[in-house]
Amino acid sequence: MREADYAVAVGPPPAAQSYLQTEKILEAAKRTGAEAIHPGYGFFSENAQFARAVEKAGMVFIGPPPSAIVSMGDKVAARKVMMDAGVPVVPGSPDTLETEDQVREIANKIGFPIMVKAAAGGGGKGMRLVESDKDLGAVVRTVASEAKSSFGDGRFYVEKFVRKPRHIEVQVFADKQGNTVHCFERECSIQRRHQKVVEESPSPFVTPEMRAKMGEVAVRAAKAVKYVGAGTIEFLADADHNFYFLEMNTRIQVEHPVTEMVTGLDLVRLQIEVAAGAKLPFKQSDLKQNGWAVECRIYAEDPAAGFVPAPGKIETLKFPEGPGVRNDAGVYPGAVVTMFYDPMISKLAVWGASRTQAIERMRRALAEFQISGELTTNLDFHRWIMKHPRFLAGDFDTNFIAQEWHPAPAAASKDPERLAAIVLAAHAAQNTNHSNGRQPAQATGPRVSAWKSLGRLDMLRK
Repeated sequence: MREADYAVAVGPPPAAQSYLQTEKILEAAKRTGAEAIHPGYGFFSENAQFARAVEKAGMVFIGPPPSAIVSMGDKVAARKVMMDAGVPVVPGSPDTLETEDQVREIANKIGFPIMVKAAAGGGGKGMRLVESDKDLGAVVRTVASEAKSSFGDGRFYVEKFVRKPRHIEVQVFADKQGNTVHCFERECSIQRRHQKVVEESPSPFVTPEMRAKMGEVAVRAAKAVKYVGAGTIEFLADADHNFYFLEMNTRIQVEHPVTEMVTGLDLVRLQIEVAAGAKLPFKQSDLKQNGWAVECRIYAEDPAAGFVPAPGKIETLKFPEGPGVRNDAGVYPGAVVTMFYDPMISKLAVWGASRTQAIERMRRALAEFQISGELTTNLDFHRWIMKHPRFLAGDFDTNFIAQEWHPAPAAASKDPERLAAIVLAAHAAQNTNHSNGRQPAQATGPRVSAWKSLGRLDMLRK
């Protein structure tokens, strides 16, 4: 906002009263004479209804057509589209399910363990692992309830659980003339609560043969829904390098910098040019991977307390600099990371000629990253990852953090007021799902320092 030519207030901090109000966004665009709206990677970025509203208002939605968003937004419908296109999918239910008996029938066919997932899920919510039949009933009830409360849609489906899974995604790009390419893969297996915290490109797991095949399949998947613009095809891969379609993100991804650093592309600029009708200025054969890039998502969260949000005011801040370092951030000394939005502070990315050099540069960048104030960050957690033998060897999967991260008991547990504040922030985050346009729970209370006010124990007792 500080770099923008114009800034328009669209409402109070709670997203449900501002950034999730279609008419307020459209009115702001009209007031500034905007011809197009770029939704970023949150809020309305994967909301077909908003995309249609933008077009109806006579502006361009910088993203895929609403039909593609609809096709890929429903996970079960997306599986069907991908199967029809010949894209490999994880074995599971052919349609949505409603009862425990239906889940048990599918589980008996494909075998335990299984994943029960919300059909309209996203952001790691509405999904649970079931190891055996004895846990099935409780998990089904939990997923159905969470899906209804988080997404307004209680439908769910079942997939076979892939042991030691790697989460690999492929960046795709398409223009309005039907030209579609892939921009290679990103390794996204370092996750907590099914949400990525470290990404890199290339993947240390993917072989040249696997890379070529995944790229081919990703392009086929994008063409199946007549995709336009930037999108991501996400895959799960097993230890034998078999890979399966997981979902498609119909937007630019948080981790797009690592792709830009190894390909030399400006994906956001391409989004704007393609939305204006331009043809892709390159062919698939023109794209090459050069070097290695790693990105760490820097959050205001407390890893020692289970990665719960720990926002607050930033007092001092110094970003790392130097060769190969890129830092995408919107904070500054005096800024407040609030409880109303995702607590990400910055996307810290580095490039190196090799994976070893990229990791060394990330270590230096993390050491130089200085931030202090009322908040807690995950900087030390990232420093730990960058030195872990399994990460350095590329020997990890999506269970890495759960298996290896064993911090000392959180200091917050000895501080009742801080613990109360953390619980409230975690509750607010759990009820917020920006990426699919659902409205988060609204916060109430004093406008001045709402974080501190909500964190007071006496308020909890009322």
